[in-house]
Amino acid sequence: MAALGAAILGSGRIYFTGGVTALLFGWRESTIDADLCADPEPAGFFESLPKVKLQLNANLEMVSPADFLPELPGWRSRSLFIARHGRIDFHHYDFYSQALTKILRHHERDRRDLQGMSDARLIEPARLRELFDSIKPKLVRYPKIDPAAFEERLAKWIDAG
Repeated sequence: MAALGAAILGSGRIYFTGGVTALLFGWRESTIDADLCADPEPAGFFESLPKVKLQLNANLEMVSPADFLPELPGWRSRSLFIARHGRIDFHHYDFYSQALTKILRHHERDRRDLQGMSDARLIEPARLRELFDSIKPKLVRYPKIDPAAFEERLAKWIDAG
C-alpha cells in the first residue's frame, strides 16, 4: 500500500479482494497475487503498476467481484477502510461481494476464506441472501453462471452456518 500510494500521482481509492483481504485478516499466510481495482481510478494508476510490481516483486492483478457477478447495491459504502497512503485510500472490497464470488467459485481456499469472514462477523447469512436476491435477475447477463447451482451453493452455505 505504501509503495502504491507513493507511486500514484492522483487521488482515488484502491480496493483489495481475495488473498490480500485474507492475509490482512490472518485467514491465510500467503497469496500468489494481489487482486485490486481502482474506483475512482487515480491519475497515474496504471502507469505506476509496472514500477511497483518490480519494486515489490509482486503479481498485481486487476480484478474484483464485479468481474464475475453483478455489482451488489451499496458495495462502496460497505467496503471497509484499511489505510491512506499518499493520496490513495485503501479499502477491502465489500465482504458480501467477495463472499458471493467465493460461493460461486467454490474452491477449497474460497470456502476457508468464507469461514474466516463468517467467524469475524463480516458477513451475515440473511443479508448475504438479500443481496443475492437483489442481483439474481441480472445473472442472465453472465452466461458462465448457472443461477440455480449458484443459489443452491448459497443455500447450503447458509444452512451449514
